Amino acid sequence: MSANLKNKIVVITGASAGVGRATSIAFAKHGCQIALIARGNDGLEGAKNDVEKNGGTARIYAVDVSDSNAIAQAADKIESEMGPIDIWINNAMCSVFAPIKQITPEEFKRVTEVTYLGQVYGTMAALKHMLPRNAGTIVLIGSALAYRGIPLQSAYCGAKHGVEGFFESLRCELIHDQSNIHLTIVQLPAMNTPQFGWVMNKLPNKPKPMGTVFEPEVAAKAIVFAATHQRRQIYVGAPTFEAIIANKIAPGLMDKYLGKIGYKGQQTAEKKDPNHPNNVWHPLPGDRGPHGAFGKEAHHQSIALWIVMHRELGWFGLLCLLVLIILSVWLMS
Repeated sequence: MSANLKNKIVVITGASAGVGRATSIAFAKHGCQIALIARGNDGLEGAKNDVEKNGGTARIYAVDVSDSNAIAQAADKIESEMGPIDIWINNAMCSVFAPIKQITPEEFKRVTEVTYLGQVYGTMAALKHMLPRNAGTIVLIGSALAYRGIPLQSAYCGAKHGVEGFFESLRCELIHDQSNIHLTIVQLPAMNTPQFGWVMNKLPNKPKPMGTVFEPEVAAKAIVFAATHQRRQIYVGAPTFEAIIANKIAPGLMDKYLGKIGYKGQQTAEKKDPNHPNNVWHPLPGDRGPHGAFGKEAHHQSIALWIVMHRELGWFGLLCLLVLIILSVWLMS
């Protein structure tokens, strides 16, 4: 049963755009008090306005999640200014689109620090306050790419693999300690977010999400559900199931398949602007909101997610999900 979220204090990292922005709006509709964490003030101000327009209240905290001291201090400040943190969502990320031979060690390290260590540091900051109360929920944001790496995103895929390992280890520790803190993870498919417009791109053409694309509101729905239900993890969309299952059955075949289609599948037909700025090292000015440039092809709903959220359907639900996955694979073939 869903918890009453009215006036709950929710912290969201990477809240200025994309999935984080959509998630802040989703929690606002439940009347939450939301701490918005990101680097760029323009996006944070836009997110604050969205929260307030949708029934919530918000404070903004301009923080780089790769700075462990800064994120810990932000958590202290949130507790002081807003009250005890009920839900902490680790969502911040960045990426580089390039073959590994073109990525510098500094760039790889930066993606790892934001996308992986940012979630670790955020979790540590949340636990500092939740453990003494023996209460709270922490949501990690994973990816289908945590189970099946793809070419041209080695740093991001490696980071998401790391998040999965961290999640499993910490879950075991919380169980050992008989803790009432709930740790969960949401595994996402390709999303129509602004990241493709500001990612560091060393490819000849503009980048795009590969495979079936969903609007960030689909992810937001899953994140709110994960934060209010005692589930270990939530898979979003049939493509997430497909990637995980296919890689378990035939990883070598997936290597060859993605080696053939992965380069073209992540680029549009439009040449990139060699002077286009990226947000890897610094936030870009402006407010880009939740959505990217792929709205025409993005799905607003996920039948697979609905089935996951309604597991009381039992074997019938599993059968429906299996049929849906088979149909999706057949349609893509």
